[in-house]
Amino acid sequence: MMLATKPARLAHFAMAAVALLALSACGGGEDAPVSTVQPFKTLKNEQPLVIAHRGASGYLPEETLEAYAKAIDMGADAVEPDLVSTKDGVLIARHDPNLDYSTDVAKHPEFASRKKTIQVDGETQTGWFADDFTLAEVKTLGALITDAERPQQFNGLYKVVTFKEIIDLVKLRSTQLNRTIAVYPETKNPSYHRSVGLPLEDKLIATVKAAGWNSKTAPIFVQSFEPSSLKEMRAKGLDTRMVQLIDADDYDLKTGKLTYAAPYNRPYDWTLASDARLFSAMVTPAGLAEIKTYADGIGPWKPYIVPVKGTLDASGNLRDMNGDGAVNYADASTQAPTTLIDDAHKAGLFVHAYTFRNEARRLAFDYKKDPKAEYLQFYRLGIDGLFSDFADTALEARKDYLKELGR
Repeated sequence: MMLATKPARLAHFAMAAVALLALSACGGGEDAPVSTVQPFKTLKNEQPLVIAHRGASGYLPEETLEAYAKAIDMGADAVEPDLVSTKDGVLIARHDPNLDYSTDVAKHPEFASRKKTIQVDGETQTGWFADDFTLAEVKTLGALITDAERPQQFNGLYKVVTFKEIIDLVKLRSTQLNRTIAVYPETKNPSYHRSVGLPLEDKLIATVKAAGWNSKTAPIFVQSFEPSSLKEMRAKGLDTRMVQLIDADDYDLKTGKLTYAAPYNRPYDWTLASDARLFSAMVTPAGLAEIKTYADGIGPWKPYIVPVKGTLDASGNLRDMNGDGAVNYADASTQAPTTLIDDAHKAGLFVHAYTFRNEARRLAFDYKKDPKAEYLQFYRLGIDGLFSDFADTALEARKDYLKELGR
């Protein structure tokens, strides 16, 4: 039998390929190729971000250069500093203006006379406040880990860092690791800082512009609980991605509903403006549409997405599900997810939820003390990103999620 010429064989193979493609398109054939890669449910079909909340704060004193470096080495996509101001107008990374919460200032006798009791956004606080200290003085303090259940051996060893020092670290490590690492600053208590003559917004804008990051594509997100802070920065020319944070006071384990008590019932600038709305107004379709006019995403407390509720006995009392002798969050079970992620995506907003932690007391009962179970639930719901004190665990769970999607 005479073999076909090469052109004839190629034509034959081409016709066979066309037939196979047609068969696949019709769904025919047991061996038809099927794609196993599933899309993400995020706003832009991208993998969710892991944001290191105050750095590797589950392991080291929060918001220190060492904590940020450790989070980067773990593989975090972004690191988050809360920004407050010193007396000389320098932005530093502290969660609170009150330095008593996260530094060893109380052990410095030279600063004893600066202890005072004041109002911070409607809350009475006693301690030492960053706006009474110069940067040089703040640099003499040692940072503390703020959770007694976490390692304490590093307390006092690391110093408070500036916003610029964090940016410099991120730029250096991005170059060394050949990957993009973002910075996710928050204007902390902006109304308070305005009241003491140290507004945060202009300093933040100047620092971002000096870094060459004033664009939507730059590796930075700017967040705040106070809409007026975000709006002011936008009006003054800040072009980065912006995020409206959404809080609440607590949750009622009997009803599964969030509770709203001052000062966590509404943004404090709303209180000053006599705006009676609660944070809950932000998660309605109208609220999301309003946020879209000045921000690119929302940062809700995670019970807005997955509510939790306790189990009641026959008398209507909360049950101690884990048998530890106390009834608390660890005895609550997750409820049906809300539509917030989908609603936000429909409004064109991404969703970055906070805060994910590993300790058993911070996990709902039905997660069975497995923090990865919580991450996986949120990843599967389409969360665009999340804030974690334990970026390594968040990344491990994301790796498992990617495998589920065939990626």
